[in-house]
Amino acid sequence: MATLPRTPATRGPRRAAPAGPAAAPGPQDQSETQRRVRDGTGLLATAAMRRLDADLEWYRALPAEDRSWVNLVAQAGITAFVTWYADPSRTPHGVGEIFASAPPELTRSISLQHTLQLVRVVVDVVETHSDRLAAPGAERELREAVMRYSREVAFSAAEVYARAAEVRGAWDARLEALVVDALVRGDADDALRSRVAALGWGGRGSTLVVVGTAAAQMDEVQAADLRRATRRAADDALVGILGDRLVVFLGGEGDLRAAAMTLLPRFGPGPVVVGPTAPGLAEATGSARAALAGLAAAPGWQQAPRPVHADDLLPERVLVGDAEARRALVERAYAPLAASQGALLDTLSAYLGAGRSLEAAARTLYVHPNTVRYRLRRVADVTGWDPLEARESYVLQTALAVGRLDAAAR
Repeated sequence: MATLPRTPATRGPRRAAPAGPAAAPGPQDQSETQRRVRDGTGLLATAAMRRLDADLEWYRALPAEDRSWVNLVAQAGITAFVTWYADPSRTPHGVGEIFASAPPELTRSISLQHTLQLVRVVVDVVETHSDRLAAPGAERELREAVMRYSREVAFSAAEVYARAAEVRGAWDARLEALVVDALVRGDADDALRSRVAALGWGGRGSTLVVVGTAAAQMDEVQAADLRRATRRAADDALVGILGDRLVVFLGGEGDLRAAAMTLLPRFGPGPVVVGPTAPGLAEATGSARAALAGLAAAPGWQQAPRPVHADDLLPERVLVGDAEARRALVERAYAPLAASQGALLDTLSAYLGAGRSLEAAARTLYVHPNTVRYRLRRVADVTGWDPLEARESYVLQTALAVGRLDAAAR
C-alpha cells in the first residue's frame, strides 16, 4: 500500500531536536571575552576591595598602610589574571611576581593562610562577575580559566612559603648550633641570651645537659626529627651536633631525667652522659663541660650504665685530665675525711691498702674489725660513697690519691 505524502494539513507538530552540549565558543567569542575582561579590570578591583573589607577580619585589623599594600597586591593579582587570560599558553604569574610591588615587610606579616584567602577572594569576585564579563556562551570557559589560574597561584604561594620555612629552619639550626657551641665554651653574654630567646627558650625551671655520639650519617631530615623529639620531651630544648658528638640542653619544670631517658634511642652507639642539673641555662656551661668530659672518660668504665651521670665518672675523668673532676673529688671526699674526727681517713687508707679486708685493716690499726666497719660506715655518711661497695671504694681510692698529691704539692 502506497504511503501518501504528508501535506501541511496532515503534517503533525515537529519535535525539537534533542539538546546537545553547548558549542564551544569560537575565536570571535573568546576575543570578545578577553576584551570585556580587560575593560572590566577596574570593576573587578573595586569589587575585590569591598570583599576584602567585608570577609577578612585580619585585613580589617591591619594598619592603613598595610591595607593599602594588600589592595595593591589584589589589584596586581587581577591584572596578572587579565594578562594571562589574553594568552593562556603563557605560564601564570606566581605569588612572587604578584607581591613584587609590595615591600618585603608585608610578606612577613601575611601568612600563607592569609595569602590563600586573598587568592580565594579574587577568584570569587571574578566568578561572580563572569556572567557580565564573558561573551554570551563563554561564561563556563571564563570560570574554568579562573579556576586554573587560581590553582597555579595557590601552588605558587605554597611553594614560596615552604621555601621560606625551609630557609628559616636552616637558619634556626645554624643559630642553635652556634648557641650550643657558645654554651659549651662558656661564652654566656647578653648576645647569647638574645639568641636563646629568639630560639624560643622559655627559661623556666632547671637545665640538664645530655651528650653522646651522633647517629652515623645524620642528615638534615633526621636532625629536624631529633629537634622535634627534644621539644616534645621537655619545655625547652636546644640541640647541637658538634662533629660526631650530640649535645642536648633540656630545660623546664618537669622531670628532666625522665625526659633524657626518652631520648636515648636518638643517640648513636656508645655511652650517653648526663651532666649535673643546673639552675638555669647560663649556669649549664659547667654541666656541659662535665658531661663532655664524662663522654671522653666513659670508655674507662666498661660496666657503666646508659645513660651514666657525669659525677659517677669522676675517677675516669681525672685520668683524662679533667681538673674539675679532680677538684670535685678533693672537695667532696678527701677534704671532709681529713677534717673529720675519729681517724676516718687513716681507717679508709688502711682498708684500701689491705686489699679491702676488714680483718687486715683491723690488724694494721690495732682495733677490732667491728670498729673498722663502724668507721667505714661513717666514711659513707661523710662522703656519700660507701667503701664497702667495689665501684664506690674505687672512687674513694682515687680521691685519696689526688688529695695526697695536692697536699704534697702544697
